[in-house]
Amino acid sequence: MNKVFSPENIEFLLKGAGVSIALAFGALVIGALIGVIVAAGKLSKVKILNWLSNIYVELFRGTPMLLQILFFYLGVPVLISMVTGARVRMNVYVVALVALSLNSGAYQTELIRSGIQGVDKGQWEACETLGISYWTMMKEVILPQAFKRIVPPLVSEFITLIKDSSLASVIGTGELMYRTQALGARYYNYLYPLLIATVFYLVMTLCVSWVGKKIEKRLAVSD
Repeated sequence: MNKVFSPENIEFLLKGAGVSIALAFGALVIGALIGVIVAAGKLSKVKILNWLSNIYVELFRGTPMLLQILFFYLGVPVLISMVTGARVRMNVYVVALVALSLNSGAYQTELIRSGIQGVDKGQWEACETLGISYWTMMKEVILPQAFKRIVPPLVSEFITLIKDSSLASVIGTGELMYRTQALGARYYNYLYPLLIATVFYLVMTLCVSWVGKKIEKRLAVSD
């Protein structure tokens, strides 16, 4: 037991927690960018954009995260090999980030779309009356107001991504869960590493939740 709780092992798991946070934050940011673009597509009057946006959202919301990670890691190299004849080895961190980002983007699309639609119609009409272009209106008027509405669900999405990053352990990404399993295998005892990982996950999610509440209060004051 004492060996498991050694400073070296705690540091080993802390580095894994850092990877989990980095993957989750990267996926949140990239997913937000994807969400803005796809939400615009869903709200667009152009049918092909609307159609493609809906397919993307339904595909990534309707299939398991684990399947998506394995598809990008195992399936995509096979597709590339079939097309080009070249063998490709996927970087596990890139695969994890891409899979998490695309999955998060599908969920954030709906958050952003609902936030945009929640902006008072008078704001839209005022911009149209002033002759402001669609993209300028979205950037300067609509999205800043929509952002305030979607902060709480975005915080929840970040927490979800921190937990879902553990699924990347199946492809060897050195995040917290992968390192926890490695530590358990080293000492033939999984109980204590799992307990430490539980504490780390709780600390990470509670800290994010606390920061999220602070941001909500700041935004409420700015109103």
